Amino acid sequence: MLERIPLRERRDLLIAWLAISVAFTLIFIRGMVSLDVLVFYFAMSLVTVGVAFVLHELAHKFAAMRYGYWAEFQKDNQMLLVAVVMAALVGVVFAAPGATYVYGNATRTENGRISAAGPITNLLLCIPFAALMLFGGGGLLALVGLVGLRINAMIATFNMLPISVLDGRKVLAWNPAVFAVLMAASAGLLFWSLTLPLVWPSSLSLF
Repeated sequence: MLERIPLRERRDLLIAWLAISVAFTLIFIRGMVSLDVLVFYFAMSLVTVGVAFVLHELAHKFAAMRYGYWAEFQKDNQMLLVAVVMAALVGVVFAAPGATYVYGNATRTENGRISAAGPITNLLLCIPFAALMLFGGGGLLALVGLVGLRINAMIATFNMLPISVLDGRKVLAWNPAVFAVLMAASAGLLFWSLTLPLVWPSSLSLF
């Protein structure tokens, strides 16, 4: 699998992963500056936001390659900078770190399936994070689970919007029934995650 990810693409994915994680860390710490808190929230961002983003993009890539097309993620330096600066200055993350470009004349069906692969991956990631939340003992592990669940549900829901270059527009053009199922599942998980209290711990005890 790694042989299909060129060095430049690996570098782009790594830089985007780190930049997004830094942006969300700045949101999570909310003025807290102790080293242990900073390290914890950066690690949590890497595991939740970072993994959700990287696997979403790789799902597009390998779905496209399954149909015989070359696909490659390319970072957007300007948007990565905007994400970090906005997080630092106004406490909002606008994360559009780049995109996976598919080279070739994919059919509508192929485009729809390639586009659906990203949100489906995020929905699948909701399962282990939800399990961690439910069985994490109410400590930091449960917090990581809830954040991971919410982030993946947000990414899936946002990308399923049937507008502009987002995945939802291509999925809807391919198969309205699949679009409806994915949108309902994404929005439902997001709504559920938002009803759960996000309790930031006063200490860094795992349990």
